[in-house]
Amino acid sequence: MLDKRQPEGAEARERIDGYLQRSGLAARDPRVVPLTGDASDRRYFRVLMSEPPSLVLSLYSGPFEFDTLPFVNVARLLSQMPVPIPEVLGHADDLGVLALQDLGDVTLQAHLGAATPAEHAALYRQSVALIATLQRRGAELQSPDYLPYGIAFDVEKLTWEMDFFIKHFLEAYRGVVLSDAARGALRKEFGVLVRALAEEPRVLCHRDYHSRNLMLRDEELYIIDFQDARMGPDTYDMVSLLRDSYVDLAESTVEELIAYFLAIKGQTGDADEFRQRFDLMALQRNLKALGTFGYQTTARRNPVYIQYIPRTLRHVRNNLDALPQYEALADLLAAHVEEFR
Repeated sequence: MLDKRQPEGAEARERIDGYLQRSGLAARDPRVVPLTGDASDRRYFRVLMSEPPSLVLSLYSGPFEFDTLPFVNVARLLSQMPVPIPEVLGHADDLGVLALQDLGDVTLQAHLGAATPAEHAALYRQSVALIATLQRRGAELQSPDYLPYGIAFDVEKLTWEMDFFIKHFLEAYRGVVLSDAARGALRKEFGVLVRALAEEPRVLCHRDYHSRNLMLRDEELYIIDFQDARMGPDTYDMVSLLRDSYVDLAESTVEELIAYFLAIKGQTGDADEFRQRFDLMALQRNLKALGTFGYQTTARRNPVYIQYIPRTLRHVRNNLDALPQYEALADLLAAHVEEFR
């Protein structure tokens, strides 16, 4: 239950009660249970009724306009593909409340510990097939009516993410003091990486397609947390899934799933070229993930993500080893991060 003794608890409960009254759900003897949030400023609550089904309330930081909400805009796009996403059940714009279908608590990450090898393989193939659908149908449905087509992983965005890594992981989390020369050298090498990625042809990307954003319900995967979708390299979502900070995948599994993805797309002859671009994208995304974990730990005082830093550091080290042409960047990073030496 919500702790109404805390100011934020009282404020949240007031907004939730307002929505329950307006929607008529207050008459169904609802019980409100806080859920673990993500790295955003949204908060989530499950509303259990005397009779099912339950629902989930997403509380935004403030009021919104439903029709222009990124989550709603992208949901409309994804529903046309179609790919499985939670249904929007209601909203209260002035209260900043969005009501969503309750998909339960089992993420792909959580399920893997109980899955047989065959189930594990099937779920990941399903996940990869959904990426292929996002890319194919995303190209067919392209329209300025949808927000993702107006934003991209361009030089500006990718550069911002690398600066985020410097600020929040190297400096804030690891306490590295960079000289102007060292910072300039690092940003120069990041610039080479960023330009190579920004020049790739762009497809629709979920933007955060990993095991914590895939929910398992009735043996079907559902995609959540898609409001930041944008255009980017065709490797981006595959990297998010297969170089996941939250789970370990055998390298043989990664290779098999890349081959499966290329087979779906009819690009089996491009395996070597795709893998090179995959490793490059993985380097950038894993560095950005370290920045996020550093930010959550130091700025948000949220220690949950510390446990995922070692795995992400290993990903970066392996990425650097696979990209000898980025030796200069590897040397600069190794000078400040011992795990890269």
